[in-house]
Amino acid sequence: MLAFFLPLLLPSLPVALAAPQIRAAAPTVTIAYPQATIIGNTGIIETFPGVPFAQPPVGSLRLKPPQAITAALGTISATANKQACPQFVFSTVLNDAIPTSAIGQLVDTPLFQTILNAGEDCLYLNIHRPVGTTASANLPVLFWIFGGGFEIGWNAMYDGQGWVEQSIAEGKPIIVVSVNYRVGGFGFLPGAEVLADGSANLGLLDQRLGLEWVADNIAAFGGDPDKVTIWGESAGAISVLDQMALYDGDYTYKGKPLFRAGIMNSGSIVPADPVDGAKGQKVYDTVVAAAGCSASTDTLGCLRTVDYETLLNATNSVPGLLSYSSIALSYLPRPDGTALTASPEVLVQEGKYAKVPFIIGDQEDEGTIFALFQSNITTIAELVTYLSEYFFHDATTASIEALVATYPDVTNDGSPFRTGILNNWYPQYKRLAAILGDLTFTLSRRAFLSVAATVNPTVPTWSYLSSYDYGTAVLGTFHGSDLLQQFFGIYPDYASASTYAYYLNFVHTMDPNNGTTSFPKWPQWSTNNELMNFFALSSSLLADDFRSDTYDFLVNNIASLHI
Repeated sequence: MLAFFLPLLLPSLPVALAAPQIRAAAPTVTIAYPQATIIGNTGIIETFPGVPFAQPPVGSLRLKPPQAITAALGTISATANKQACPQFVFSTVLNDAIPTSAIGQLVDTPLFQTILNAGEDCLYLNIHRPVGTTASANLPVLFWIFGGGFEIGWNAMYDGQGWVEQSIAEGKPIIVVSVNYRVGGFGFLPGAEVLADGSANLGLLDQRLGLEWVADNIAAFGGDPDKVTIWGESAGAISVLDQMALYDGDYTYKGKPLFRAGIMNSGSIVPADPVDGAKGQKVYDTVVAAAGCSASTDTLGCLRTVDYETLLNATNSVPGLLSYSSIALSYLPRPDGTALTASPEVLVQEGKYAKVPFIIGDQEDEGTIFALFQSNITTIAELVTYLSEYFFHDATTASIEALVATYPDVTNDGSPFRTGILNNWYPQYKRLAAILGDLTFTLSRRAFLSVAATVNPTVPTWSYLSSYDYGTAVLGTFHGSDLLQQFFGIYPDYASASTYAYYLNFVHTMDPNNGTTSFPKWPQWSTNNELMNFFALSSSLLADDFRSDTYDFLVNNIASLHI
């Protein structure tokens, strides 16, 4: 639960860190694409929050692919965070068996969104670099893509200062770039009308344009455009995989790769129905009706002309992430035949993704926070019905029963794992948490690694499982708990220190082991199909073969498990 609310509970922390005490002349950088002189902040590190990388997606550009800035911008004061994109925290209409609709009507109003500093003009980058970095530094670049179920989140809540500081301390300096992208209905509106307009998967296209801006301009900041690593968590990790798979794996720009490596924390393949499929069309039609556009001869055009409050409430009138339907998301990347040409698992199987080294891993109990809202599910039969109605419309009842049967005993197969009879919040909680965590994150990760080892056997990969919050009541090592250590510095323990070391090595050399003497060697996954299992005070290798019966079911039935 805490991971979902990080965008709401902690927005002020990175803002405070991103505005350090002035100690020297403000850093100034001149870029060429577009022409601009950018003035930032200086302190412990140098920061450039609020650098525009696209034309504002407003007016005629609302619900349209992002457009590069071509006109000269003159002097830009990049000294404060810009707006988050419009947020979809709760549904404004649905009750979903939990009392969120009233909260949603409050949180999703323009007034509250203003308090969150959210709005449509939101396509900006934040850049963090060591003090005194010059254009000749050629530092590796870590490009961060935030998570939040493709419905909430923004770049400014993840402050890159800690990573730059640690990189300096370890003698491996880097530049951190964090990108904003449109979420919810503003970024991932599905429907046949959207597909015909060429305006699907706008959030992914925002990310791609941000990468292109980095390719054009990061050298002026002292970064090396040939040494970019893309990294994300949750929806951000899924986005990393999708960036690898966009345009059938063509990740070049002006004849050069946009990135050379990837890191995925809790997310990779999410099998999805097409943009114009039945699920997506239902979402679109609901939004159109809520906006009062059903009678229009051009419903998408109507959505582009209604006032902001109307569109915000309309896009947020469908089931949300924090609801009974959980991660059966209304908004997510869906195949559009152009940018994302097929469902991601198909593209991976066909080898149509970027052949770059990557690190991928999960928290041990990925599904616990996604199973908190379904306490009315008390029997296995009710669980089967729930999965059928909300998640897997293409699967037969017998198939879903077979899936659930691979979790015969919540004592041994329920999440939080390894806790026996404890933590079963309601009769089917641990079983549902295990299923949602495995299919969406943990076992789909193994499937990605297995296919990657077959279609691209020479490309190195590493994988992990984090167990450092074992013992946390009800939640275990829950989805998003890694962020507490990696960005917010709450637990500066072995798990945090080792992650810094491995990741910084990887950003510099595309191998997490290069330069590390204080931590165990992390073998490539394909060597023995092993994970690095991180604990709070230690780590050890773990065979990646747990819950093999469920994994076999997933691999053999993936075509019917689209969301």
